[in-house]
Amino acid sequence: MRPSPALSQALDQTFSLAWRSLVQLRRNPWELGDYSFQPVLFLLLFVYIFGGAIAGSTDEYLTFMLPGIVVMNMMFVTVYIGHGLNTDLTRGYFDRLRAMPVARWAPLAGRILADLVKQGWSIVLLLGLGFLLGFRLETSIAGLFAMSALVLVFALAFSWLMILVGILARDPEHVQIFGFTALFPVTFVSNVFVPVDTLPHWLQGVVSANPVSVLTDACRGLLLGGPVLSPVLVSLAWSLAFVAVFLPLSLAALRRRLG
Repeated sequence: MRPSPALSQALDQTFSLAWRSLVQLRRNPWELGDYSFQPVLFLLLFVYIFGGAIAGSTDEYLTFMLPGIVVMNMMFVTVYIGHGLNTDLTRGYFDRLRAMPVARWAPLAGRILADLVKQGWSIVLLLGLGFLLGFRLETSIAGLFAMSALVLVFALAFSWLMILVGILARDPEHVQIFGFTALFPVTFVSNVFVPVDTLPHWLQGVVSANPVSVLTDACRGLLLGGPVLSPVLVSLAWSLAFVAVFLPLSLAALRRRLG
């Protein structure tokens, strides 16, 4: 049996593999388009098509919805990490890595790390566009950075679910079909677009317990003021739960797939 690399070597391998994913953007910059066009379209579409009808003013709706769009976009673009991983698996990239002294978890961690850089780009893009459209920070710069860090922590944790999907799926197309089909109800049955108290009573409890709603509440509190501690702690608890459940499942599934 090939010995496992030391932790320091495995970390170096993780950073190297993450850099590989990022360097590919120079040859295929359209890959970053998924992290750019989608959030811009979401923001413009919902603000200017639905804003007046829902909030009575596009400015008011922008203020309400921008933190939620950041969260929603984060959830959707995690699908691409599963898609990219499945592409590597089906094209034999992992088979080549097996012949090298590479830690089993390094390719997965490297892809997540590269994805976090792209997620950071999406957050900057959305907030920048939001400020251009009239969004105003009502807390502090520290709250802005804390919100961004919290979203990235949640993205890091939630990515392990999409990694599991990427390992189990037959091909990249099935990753996208499953990912978007599953995420649409999770993100839309939340408080991203409308306040919870405007929903039917039987639905309010479900929406309030939705981790997307909890994370959105935390982001709104950090950007606009309001309750922060409880939604932040619950969001971190959800993050720990995703890692605790899906990280070992992903590693086990990868071992089975690679034999």
